Amino acid sequence: MLDKAKKTIKTEAKAIAALADKLDDNFIKAVELIEQTSGRVIVTGIGKSGIIAKKLASTFSSIGISAFFFHPAEGIHGDLGVVRGDDLLIAISKSGDTEEIIKILPLFKRLMIPIIALVGDKNSLLAKDADAVLDVSVSSEACPINLVPTSSTTAAMVMGDALAMALLDNRGFTPEDFAVFHPGGILGRSLIKVKQIMTTGDAIPMVRAETPFSELVLEITGKRLGVSCVVDKKGKLVGIVTDGDLRRAIEKKGKLEELITANVMTRKPKTMSEDKLAIEALNQMEKYKITSIVITDSKNKIIGLLHMHDILQAKVV
Repeated sequence: MLDKAKKTIKTEAKAIAALADKLDDNFIKAVELIEQTSGRVIVTGIGKSGIIAKKLASTFSSIGISAFFFHPAEGIHGDLGVVRGDDLLIAISKSGDTEEIIKILPLFKRLMIPIIALVGDKNSLLAKDADAVLDVSVSSEACPINLVPTSSTTAAMVMGDALAMALLDNRGFTPEDFAVFHPGGILGRSLIKVKQIMTTGDAIPMVRAETPFSELVLEITGKRLGVSCVVDKKGKLVGIVTDGDLRRAIEKKGKLEELITANVMTRKPKTMSEDKLAIEALNQMEKYKITSIVITDSKNKIIGLLHMHDILQAKVV
């Protein structure tokens, strides 16, 4: 059983590796056609190829390309009405002669819609009608009787991924862009920006450097974040005071009523831009062993405060 499993994996791996040598100007043209499309990318296929088509449409959507799966059998029974003249078609077929796909091609040709074919036969009807042909042929299926689609579907999926990654690179797609299309789940939460979860406005603990120690304690206690920002007359950040700073001041057993905030604050606190990822803020907190980071603008004015609890509550990790 293990030998059969290993043979399957090696056969499919060989099929994938062979794809690289099949790439030519058609791949570049396919990418350009998708880039130039002002409408949606319609991805179609039937059977196992249909499943791969659904996956490719989903991948495109995840990188900001408007795409959807179109069932060719439903198409020839009335669903062709969803097609618009500014769309683009990607058709996946091992044989390239799949009856349902061949029957819907005339509408796309009539509307002068670009067609990209992922086919196992470059001499097929689908290939002849396509504007760009991507060769996803395989020497054999991983199936012992060479019938069940295995290597061929894997090859088609990998070619689709290659298209998606080329488009992603062309568009300069960033982690921040990815977060827009993946707001839920672990991936989305790991791409949450600081500004989405930071404390803002009157909820930010804030005092002046000359504020008496007693008022400082009240500010930290009242805002319940275990910290207070310290600003100058112009509202610019000059320091920070934590619960730890308060305890150390008390432990010295000095005359607390004579202390002001400037006596106990930490100067030059860690700051960050609101457009940074929350996970970056967490890394900074762990590096410097702190629980809060002040969020400032380009003029060093406070616009927010990010606490470790904010990150945990947002389930960034």
